[in-house]
Amino acid sequence: MKIGLREANQQFSKAVKAVKAGEEVVLTERGKPIGVIRPLEPSGVGEAEVRRLEAAGLLHRASKRVPLPACAPRPLKGRPISHTLREERDES
Repeated sequence: MKIGLREANQQFSKAVKAVKAGEEVVLTERGKPIGVIRPLEPSGVGEAEVRRLEAAGLLHRASKRVPLPACAPRPLKGRPISHTLREERDES
């Protein structure tokens, strides 16, 4: 995708969406290319494994990112675990 500097300035989100989709965006000034915005190379083994599973049809990425639900641990009933640990250590 080619985009002029003025348009890139006014519609930067359009360029970012293209980059997120894996596309390179060539910035031009008066029709001449002056720079490129491109996606970063995947880092780590995890990303390569995800892509392999996608290619095999075993995995489909989520259509949108949502935060995980907050963890609300329930209080334990009874004695604190520290008392139980002390007793077990004393028996040894």
